[in-house]
This record gives sequence, structure tokens and C-alpha cells, in this order.
Amino acid sequence: MKPPQRVVLNGRFVRLEPIEERHRDDLLAAAAQDSATFRYMDSDLSAGPKSWPTYLADALRTEYVTWATVNAATGRAVGSSRFGDIAPEHGRVEIGWTWIAPSHQRTAMNTEAKLLQLSYAFDELGATRVALKTDGRNDRSQAAIERLGAVREGVLRRHLRLPDGFVRDTVYFSILAEEWPTVKARLEQRLTRG
Repeated sequence: MKPPQRVVLNGRFVRLEPIEERHRDDLLAAAAQDSATFRYMDSDLSAGPKSWPTYLADALRTEYVTWATVNAATGRAVGSSRFGDIAPEHGRVEIGWTWIAPSHQRTAMNTEAKLLQLSYAFDELGATRVALKTDGRNDRSQAAIERLGAVREGVLRRHLRLPDGFVRDTVYFSILAEEWPTVKARLEQRLTRG
């Protein structure tokens, strides 16, 4: 697998742009729509401008490739997602740290963003496995990952300590290269249905 780069991924509804300082105001506005968006994450961008420097510094760490999720129609950033656990020697990458403003959840933008990331991982980089994980309490995220066509692998119990001290269980999902054509067809069909 080739290592992922900070590239722009273009779709009809969404554009994934490598996150930069210029996305600050849009992302803060998107995050402010509902602080519950960050309930299960290790950072809280909804806390306002004071949270931005830490959020951006973490997003730009060398072990991640982080995108701002940009509405193609308006040019405004409405969320973010990352590649992490990047291991080209093992053919794997993880999609995570994903959030999108409530006004854009369950839309074509969200579906297309995952299609772009998965297409980049499998079709361009040659990944053999893409993992996704979420907090065991986050039923909405688990349902969204399952709608993608990912296979639930299991739970790592008491896996991560969150900033508030809570030790969460982590639910793991994955899509393998041989499953990708079926998952891709399903996502493309969802996009054509609107």
C-alpha cells in the first residue's frame, strides 16, 4: 500500500480538503451547531475559538491525514475526518475522528465523503483493510458505520480514557479489499437515489 498524502478528494456534493487554518471559522460555526456532536470524541471543537489551536495541532500531526469536509455547493467546511493507524507495510488504514454538523448528517454529502475516503484508500493506495471504530455508547455512529457496509468485528473493553476520565469501550468495524466492490456499489447507489 502507498502511504496517503494530503490531497484534495473531489465529489459532486462534497470536497475533502487537507485541513488548514483557513477552515477555522467554518469549522467552529459547524461545531457550534450542537456540542453533543463531540460527546464521544477526545476533542471538543464546540468549546469555541479557544479549542481551535489544540484541535488543529492534533489534526496536523504527522501520523494523520486530516480533511475538512467542504460542502461543494457553498465552499463552506461543515465537518472533518481523518486517516489514522496508517500502516502501509500491513496494507491498512483507519477512517476516524469523523464529525459533521447536524445540518449535514444523513445527507448525500456524508455518504459521498466516506465514498471518497474509501475509494482513495482502496483504489488509489491499494489498502487491503480499512478500519472504523467508535465509542461503545455511540449508537448513532455504529448504525452509520453499518450502513456503509462495514463488518462489526468486536469490542475492545475499557480501551480508551477520554479527557473527562471516562474509560470507554471501543467498537471496531472493517471493510476488506475483497468486500470493497460491493460496498462501493452500495454507496454509489445510495448517492444516485439521493
